[in-house]
Amino acid sequence: MAERRKYGKKYCKYTEMKVDFIDYKNTDLLKLSMSERGKIMPRRLTGNSKNAQEMVEKAIKRARHMALVPYIVDTKNITDSAYARSFY
Repeated sequence: MAERRKYGKKYCKYTEMKVDFIDYKNTDLLKLSMSERGKIMPRRLTGNSKNAQEMVEKAIKRARHMALVPYIVDTKNITDSAYARSFY
């Protein structure tokens, strides 16, 4: 049987920073809980507390609605344009 990996305990970044409220206008704080493609990371990966995760989700959705954060980051177009520029 395969050995089980032991992982360190994940701690909530927002609780450690003593953040009471996560505002949608603070995009740097929101990007802690977003993947590079702009998706909201789940609690099991980030280690956020339930309260912080709910605030993060609400803030990211509001920021997307206000166009502060993109809904989708299309990595294909980014890599294609960089690839095309390297030939010219």
